[in-house]
Amino acid sequence: MHQQAMWKPAWLEALSTEKFFVACSFHEHAKKNEKNICCLDCCTSICPHCVSTHRVHRLLQVRRYVYHDVVRLEDLEKLIDCSGVQSYTINSSKVVFLKKRPQNRQFKGSGNICTSCDRSLQEPYFYCSLDCKVEYILRKKKDLSAYLRPCKTLQLGPDFFIPHDADDETTQSTLVDVDEPMGSSDSDNLSIPYTNFVRKKRSGPYICARSANRVSDDDMATNMSRRKGVPQRSPLC
Repeated sequence: MHQQAMWKPAWLEALSTEKFFVACSFHEHAKKNEKNICCLDCCTSICPHCVSTHRVHRLLQVRRYVYHDVVRLEDLEKLIDCSGVQSYTINSSKVVFLKKRPQNRQFKGSGNICTSCDRSLQEPYFYCSLDCKVEYILRKKKDLSAYLRPCKTLQLGPDFFIPHDADDETTQSTLVDVDEPMGSSDSDNLSIPYTNFVRKKRSGPYICARSANRVSDDDMATNMSRRKGVPQRSPLC
């Protein structure tokens, strides 16, 4: 009976124990393969490439703030009562920390402190993270059922970027096909006559190496003397 009283849902245990922002073992060679999503039905962390196989599951996006995992308060409130947990604002969205954060020095002064880890808090709050609140409730009341909320569907926000596996094929199909072999130089594939290509920068003449043979030695000497000549100062009045 005591073990049943200390029970908490598996998805809540996954939020506390799963490692986020590490490379996904199923997509280790893909780009953007950091696991920043928690599948609440599978109780595991997944990367954006795994979303296609978890579309019908409840998905919770995990963000990173000062090297710690945070979740948007609006999403977490659909699953559990987060009252008393101190929230922070990131990009106009309120977030809460998932796990305990170690505190280097002991808090000295007046104000609220976390009931589980003694971290200093702002006035209306009593917990610095979701883990701290869950630990306090289980220690004092031994039951979380009054704080859990029924949630059958939970999807990622519309601004969440989901990479597609077909991106590489699209990138390759946009390349221009040329008749020359791959080993040919870039100058062979240019359709613009390169002999008239001259690049100018600031006031001095900068001439491309392709047309450098057309510049005479006298012109080059004149240009160098103009640049490196002794500056003339105006007479004092």
